Amino acid sequence: MIQLTNRQTRQFLLLKHGLLNEYKFSGKQGVLDFARQVGCIQYDPIDVCGKNAELVLQSRIKGFTKGMLADLLYEDRSLVDYPDKNLAIIPVEDWPYFERYRQAARQHAVRYPEMEALTAQVRAHIQIHGPICSDDLKLDGDFSWQSAIHWSSGSNSSRSVLEQMYSTGELIIHHKKGTRKYYDIAKKYIQSNLLNASEPLEDELEHHKWRVLRRIGSVGLLWNRASDAWLNIWGLKAAQRKEVFRQLLHEARIIAIAVEQMKDMLYCLVEDLPLIEAVLQNQEPTKLRCELIAPLDNFIWDRKLISELFDFDYTWEIYTPAIKRKFGYYVLPLLYGESFIGRAEIIAERKTGTLVVKNIWFENGVKQTTQLRTALNSCFQKFAIFNGCERISAESMN
Repeated sequence: MIQLTNRQTRQFLLLKHGLLNEYKFSGKQGVLDFARQVGCIQYDPIDVCGKNAELVLQSRIKGFTKGMLADLLYEDRSLVDYPDKNLAIIPVEDWPYFERYRQAARQHAVRYPEMEALTAQVRAHIQIHGPICSDDLKLDGDFSWQSAIHWSSGSNSSRSVLEQMYSTGELIIHHKKGTRKYYDIAKKYIQSNLLNASEPLEDELEHHKWRVLRRIGSVGLLWNRASDAWLNIWGLKAAQRKEVFRQLLHEARIIAIAVEQMKDMLYCLVEDLPLIEAVLQNQEPTKLRCELIAPLDNFIWDRKLISELFDFDYTWEIYTPAIKRKFGYYVLPLLYGESFIGRAEIIAERKTGTLVVKNIWFENGVKQTTQLRTALNSCFQKFAIFNGCERISAESMN
């Protein structure tokens, strides 16, 4: 067991994510390196000032552009869209580890006998016309369908069949136009040794251990308690999670971290010991960066952990009725140095090329120094470039 102060724990998390000091990741290779470090980046189609996955990357990758992620997904095929922590983007080499989910989707198809004939129509259409979206194909049929492995459902036959074939791994997302997904046959793009690989970890406990290690590495530090960080790991209830942590500790694959004034033990990957040792040297940050953090960022998957460590409470209010919102529809946490200093509501008005900083709410006690203002301005300038905006308009600050 290792003992850390609250500040050392915060520093470890920030350094692990490349959010403190100089940029740890750079360019397209940096995007791929980060994706492999975290295992998955959560996908959400809403685009107020960048989609969630793009927002995650812009805060960490020096020189990041949205095209870098698109290239890795749809040109290089080093990354692939597939459910992990809900809808997500994962490294293509991890494809085999989700075979049990694809198998579940195949078995799920038995509940929809009309699927077989419609699936044959999709295959024939793609063979003739190439990648398709649900609007390109009008299939007969009227049935209510729900995915076995993610949140998609509905009664649109064309969309349901495409999503079902995507769930089984027969189709992958070929590209996207805005939020519209275009599908093509997976075997055209994923190497056969990955596409046809059998389940690497057939034993459920071993699979759970792989998933838990992956999620700990994704966040940096996690505790053995209920958490949104465990979402969509089938069968991982409290008893199973307890046994997973027991075995991972016994196998010396994770390390227990005791943090001052925290009741629960935290755990990190054994591979992160050098970073822990660097933090224990109590080095001062070399650069205080200001970054906008994505609402579904890996770093803040466990909001209770962030509240305990950073004394910062964040709720994504996008699904909160407008009258009950405390801040706004799409509000991003603001990180400065080692602390969350507030949150900002920002809208990219692409028709006018204007980044509108609609509001900034600073946390109590934050001093708006010249240094902070300079860092904020730099952050917004970078964010404007990321969104393809030439101008910045600031409306109000609280």
